[in-house]
Amino acid sequence: MKLSEYQSRFEHAVLERNDGILEVRLHSGGGPLQWGLGPHRELPDLFAAISSDRENRVVILTGTGDVFSGPVASSAETSSIPTRLPLEVADRVIREGKQLLMNLLDIDAPVIAAVNGPAMRHCELALLSDIVLVSERAQFQDSAHVPSDMVPGDGMHVVFPLLLGANRGRAYLLTGRVISATEAVDLGLALEVLPDEQLLARAREIAGSLASKSTLVLRYSRIMLVEQLKRQLQDLLGYGLAMEMLALQDRPAASEGR
Repeated sequence: MKLSEYQSRFEHAVLERNDGILEVRLHSGGGPLQWGLGPHRELPDLFAAISSDRENRVVILTGTGDVFSGPVASSAETSSIPTRLPLEVADRVIREGKQLLMNLLDIDAPVIAAVNGPAMRHCELALLSDIVLVSERAQFQDSAHVPSDMVPGDGMHVVFPLLLGANRGRAYLLTGRVISATEAVDLGLALEVLPDEQLLARAREIAGSLASKSTLVLRYSRIMLVEQLKRQLQDLLGYGLAMEMLALQDRPAASEGR
């Protein structure tokens, strides 16, 4: 697939490529990405398109403005989800949830995350990158699950324990703890903390250095480096999504109150 075939296709991403380096800037209406059904449906297709384009040699993933992804979720927001999801809706959520992460990891080019601010929704999209750079105002949190009365089954149940260690990862999911930029580096989630105005320039610098390598070195290195992640997600992602959907059945109907 050529860039011209998908560059303008996505409502929640601006794509620009120079010298084989594809910059992907996530957004909602030109502002920070606001997670919802739109991005959930669209981003799996975005990652699949990027993966299918062999001219993408390095990918930079970033956000818009002062937020990488938001907003912070709340139980009030998630309580609006129907208690009895129609089967076709639950099936779509599970299918899209699997494709979101698996299609991201199927990109056969090194991925650099330039986390320009808080990543409070689906922060694993940044953390699954090969190189994670963070601005001083960046934060990470799984706000959309246990803190909002939801099961963390859409990949966070794999990613946090794998990257943070089993005990710390489980504790952070259950408590909804916020991870600051400096703590992210200390915990091994990110490589560097940078002033806001230097973040994207540093990502481009590293991307340029990588892009000077041979295509097969880049592609095969990426494939090898994400294989463990893909195996873990392949084993547990569908199961986690099913548990998340099943737990919704325990919500009281709207007429019963909460």
